Amino acid sequence: MQQPEPRSPLAWCRSLFSGVLFPGTPDPDTRASRLALALLIIVPAILLYPTRSFHLLEPDEGRYAQIPKEMARGGSWVVPTLQGEPYLDKPPLMYWLVALSYKMFGVTPEAARLVPAVCVHLTILAVYLIGRRSIGARAALWAALLLAVAPGFVSVARLLLLDGLLTLCVTVSVLCGFEAVRTGTFRRGWWLAAAVASGLGFLTKGPISEVLLFVPLWAYAILMRRGEEPNPPAPFPKREGGEIAMSSLSPPSLLGKGAGGLGSCACAPLRWYVAFFAVVVAVNLPWYVAIYLREPQFLKYFFWEHNVMRFLQPFDHLQPIWYYVPILVAGLLPATVLLAAYGWKLARGTAAPDERPSPAGGFWLLAGAWCVFFFSCSGSKLPTYVLPAYPFLCLAVGEFVARTRWHVAARTRVLVGSAAALMVVLHYVFVPWYAQARSPVGRPELVERFVNDPDVAVVCFPRNCDSVAFYHDRADMKNVRTKSVNQLMMDCHHRPRTVILFTHRDSFTGFKNTLPPSLSIVESATLKRKGTGSVLDKLAGSTPWGLCDVAVVVPLYHVPPAPAGGAE
Repeated sequence: MQQPEPRSPLAWCRSLFSGVLFPGTPDPDTRASRLALALLIIVPAILLYPTRSFHLLEPDEGRYAQIPKEMARGGSWVVPTLQGEPYLDKPPLMYWLVALSYKMFGVTPEAARLVPAVCVHLTILAVYLIGRRSIGARAALWAALLLAVAPGFVSVARLLLLDGLLTLCVTVSVLCGFEAVRTGTFRRGWWLAAAVASGLGFLTKGPISEVLLFVPLWAYAILMRRGEEPNPPAPFPKREGGEIAMSSLSPPSLLGKGAGGLGSCACAPLRWYVAFFAVVVAVNLPWYVAIYLREPQFLKYFFWEHNVMRFLQPFDHLQPIWYYVPILVAGLLPATVLLAAYGWKLARGTAAPDERPSPAGGFWLLAGAWCVFFFSCSGSKLPTYVLPAYPFLCLAVGEFVARTRWHVAARTRVLVGSAAALMVVLHYVFVPWYAQARSPVGRPELVERFVNDPDVAVVCFPRNCDSVAFYHDRADMKNVRTKSVNQLMMDCHHRPRTVILFTHRDSFTGFKNTLPPSLSIVESATLKRKGTGSVLDKLAGSTPWGLCDVAVVVPLYHVPPAPAGGAE
């Protein structure tokens, strides 16, 4: 019987999504393989765990190593501190985990990076173990392998940043949330698991995990809804085996064409949205109440300035809307090649019946595209923000590989094998060299003698240099901004000796030009290199990240310390 023509743009989109682009039936073989698990345990472990000892990279790694160090050394576990001052930019989950790692394994870069390394590994395993339920075991294995050798994911997410932990939370939340609704029967256990993961994401970096979860779920539900039905569903849900059959809930069940209901989608009833956010609140409320009681300004500062205003009216990291395109093209390799082939196949619509992607594969493409779109719309951008898109895009590509000749093609294995070999060289050779070349303490003889005396004040100007604080066990280094340089010079009169770390290439020159006659620079050292113009020199940079010059300033006459203390 001839199908009726779509009657509205929305009906047309639904027909395009489930009838043209993603009409396939999900792979029924979802059994986990021991060999696959062994592969996904061994390959990421080789890339992640033996390669954690390279120098901390400024500015982020130094900061996120120093904050948990102060926390583990007797500081507050409620209010994170940096150089003894409250640090209110982010929630504390990452700091807590790194501080616990310090307690167990000692205060080292290896112990700090163990946390993001484990997060990366767990993300890869979650893509396989949970993803196989929606797209089949073979497709999920390809997805996990492609994710494990994607340099933009493994090499970046393993750094001591918040984004690796956030990506794990978002990935598990979306995987579980999709499992809760994808079969047409609402499954409460998966929904609550998604809520727990989403709550931990909130405790890592704020409400972004909820944004990345619900929008693709709602969009998929709308796209998978059947058109106008002559017999509308009954108004009350039925219960089957302790689970809620969603064929009659409002919004109505969104049923597609998959065999056995695998191409359908359920909507969570309102009370389960309430339960979801109750779990998120339960995970977060104790700390948010505690931080509010001690630092009342945190809530406005974090939620308004670091979430809303940074998205709508960014004050740093300004980048164009296409910023993530080249990052994803390079970062997803070799999956980028396969993603291009996938897009070409979808555009042509020439796939054989057994090669057609399933609606679940369409959901993963939708989820990845939403991540990229959302962060592209933000005016404030960093390469790491888009990391949550990698697992979802790899799930979509993994299904494409498993359903087409790419699965048996020798070039696919050559691509993955070459990427793995390149990653080994990158992690074991290039990154340690590069980190040492760009680290403020990569040449310790230039800095160590200036900062080892705890009785001598150390000031960073105009930005922090937290790697020096971490490696030299200083939790008293003050940071002075450019606008406060006059206060810095006044404070130098009240100290017999002040060490200043200049963190911008022109700061030392500007400081010397404005130095009053009552202050004198008695010793200085520069970390600027005299390169030969070679490729390696260009990669190493003319100065380390975060430190250019060091100077010792003394007053020609010493003034007793003012009651107000030092510069802030």
